[in-house]
Amino acid sequence: MRLLLRLLKWFASAGALLLVVAATVILLLRWIDPPTSAFMLRHWLIAEQPADDKRRLYHEWVAADLIPPEVKLAVIAAEDQRFPTHAGFDLVELNKALEGWRNGGSLRGASTISQQTAKNLFLWPGSDWLRKALEAPLTLLIELFWPKQRILEVYLNIAQFGPDTYGVGAASWRFFDRPVSTLGTPEAALLAAVLPNPSRYRVHAPSPHVRRKAAWIEGQMRNLGGPAYLDRL
Repeated sequence: MRLLLRLLKWFASAGALLLVVAATVILLLRWIDPPTSAFMLRHWLIAEQPADDKRRLYHEWVAADLIPPEVKLAVIAAEDQRFPTHAGFDLVELNKALEGWRNGGSLRGASTISQQTAKNLFLWPGSDWLRKALEAPLTLLIELFWPKQRILEVYLNIAQFGPDTYGVGAASWRFFDRPVSTLGTPEAALLAAVLPNPSRYRVHAPSPHVRRKAAWIEGQMRNLGGPAYLDRL
């Protein structure tokens, strides 16, 4: 019994220490731009070595004020339309996902932009319960310490938009051959359309599915009221 109590105290102390460290790092990242992410580091370590023996990872940080409102709105329209109002978790979408699962469907994802930021920045891909358990407190800390504009800025700079390509800055140069500041609604919708599976979908060679998704996103952007929707952040 004493051994069990000691183990419980040790785990509690370790958990508290990790929480303090995570909170400190997240607080600092409110002002310091992260130079990389867990997803990018993982890509660098396990990506298949190219024939010319040069590992490739395209990433370029772009400040929030240089990212067009159309790009920001497209991602919100595609990924998380309640982003301005939720506290990290979209309970409406979670309930819809659970209801569909109870009715015999597959358990679809209902991750918010805040959750995806926590996952991409600190964790790993997949749907295992350990990752989900770690993602929840990280998401709450991000929502606690960062304003919504900062969450969106970091997400747009670390999300994967194609093979070896992370962030809207690198994606704009690779797929449109121009800086992200020059992109309009059609390009923004294409970028947002590949986010569910950037390893499968392509911005530079969009499939009919991606084109349909981009058209849907453009419609959602109009339904949300256009760039003025961002004033809610």
